[in-house]
Amino acid sequence: MDYYQIIANNFQATIETIALSVDQLAEPIAQASQLMTQALLEDHKILACGNGADAALAQLFTCNLLNHFARERPALPALTLAGDSASITAIAHSDGLEETFARQVRALGQPGDILLCLSSSVAAGNIARAIAAARERDMPIIILDNGADSELSGLLGAGDIELPVSAARQSSVVELHTMVLHALCELIDHNLFGPEHQEP
Repeated sequence: MDYYQIIANNFQATIETIALSVDQLAEPIAQASQLMTQALLEDHKILACGNGADAALAQLFTCNLLNHFARERPALPALTLAGDSASITAIAHSDGLEETFARQVRALGQPGDILLCLSSSVAAGNIARAIAAARERDMPIIILDNGADSELSGLLGAGDIELPVSAARQSSVVELHTMVLHALCELIDHNLFGPEHQEP
């Protein structure tokens, strides 16, 4: 088996997908970073949710805000709704899987907070319910989706932002979602703390 060729093909496919995505994603990424920055400046927080690999990416994003991304700076208020297994399983047991995120949004979300939803595959009911709960709480919504499922994007209203990532495989969508989240982290840092100092 030619492992090199398999690896090279995967890398090449990712490179091509990234190159084709820049023009589509640059403006909504910039808009999302500005929306998040404004919320943080006004002492609001960011709640992030997703299922499976998307839950891991939600945790990566909030970790980068709470700790730091590429440079030392104060902690920024963000939390993932998929990280507390006790709460998630308790809510699922009592109210059903579709309420796992919505119930947390109703409890923790405040007007002006932002809900970040990640969905690299078919839209899940618990994400749609979380969006509805955020709407009840007057929270702006940002969704990072696969660009092919209109269910979530159809729930967005004025002031909300969609970051659609189109790729042939879900694994490629997840890879690009990671890049988008890192770009958001870098832009938020830039907006709040200025350009990173470059040593001569």
